[in-house]
Amino acid sequence: MNEEFYLHIYNKQLQIEAVPSNQEVAEWAMNLMNLLYPERLTSPDYSINEIKRFFLKQEKELVRILNATKACEHSDNEGIARKIFESVPELYRRMNTDISAILEGDPAAKSEFEIIRSYPGFLAIALYRIAHALLQAEIPIVPRILTEYAHSITGIDIHPGAVIGEYLYIDHGTGLVIGETTVIGNYVKLYQGVTLGALSVEKYMVGIKRHPTIEDHVIIYSGATILGGDTVIGHDCIIGGNVWLTKSVPPHSTVYHQSAVKVIETKQP
Repeated sequence: MNEEFYLHIYNKQLQIEAVPSNQEVAEWAMNLMNLLYPERLTSPDYSINEIKRFFLKQEKELVRILNATKACEHSDNEGIARKIFESVPELYRRMNTDISAILEGDPAAKSEFEIIRSYPGFLAIALYRIAHALLQAEIPIVPRILTEYAHSITGIDIHPGAVIGEYLYIDHGTGLVIGETTVIGNYVKLYQGVTLGALSVEKYMVGIKRHPTIEDHVIIYSGATILGGDTVIGHDCIIGGNVWLTKSVPPHSTVYHQSAVKVIETKQP
């Protein structure tokens, strides 16, 4: 490698805007999850005062992360963190609706404890909800780091900009993609491999709704692909596996992919 290459890397290094490490962001969010759901811990035994102190510590840690993020250096980071933690009880309530949706919808789910400790769908939704709250507070970069961390450990890719209602049920979830401008209503069930995406990824579409709207009480089975900002899946629809949709579907519809499957029995000699 020549001197010019080394100089290029050096100059690039000087231009980087400071951001806390991805690990720091992830640890902050996971520590908050552990506070909200002590079921995640081995044997929690905290007094009320200790719990209060831990929440205050997490709020101060968020301030530190924001202060260390160059894009936030001129913001009221203490005020932002305070507002976010004031909204934590509502955030917690929404997360609990997701637990209820999984417990009521998945015959394999035996308890809330099992869901909190082991279900990747719940973890991905919960981390999305934290990231979405940060994004709504106009915090840059950090929300995306958080949802990409969730993506890396669950295989579920939810953009923090998506707007998702209550009682979201993700079953299995591996390969699920929910794009930035997706809108999802209440009591929606999504299975593995579902894509809620855009018809185009051209850069000029920044700020334009590119991803579909999914209304209340919709079930979307594995492998379905639904694309486009003008695409609306009406309430109480069932979208079958491997369906490809770029047009809206009226409420109470069932859409399925018809494939030819033949079974040929081989005669025994």
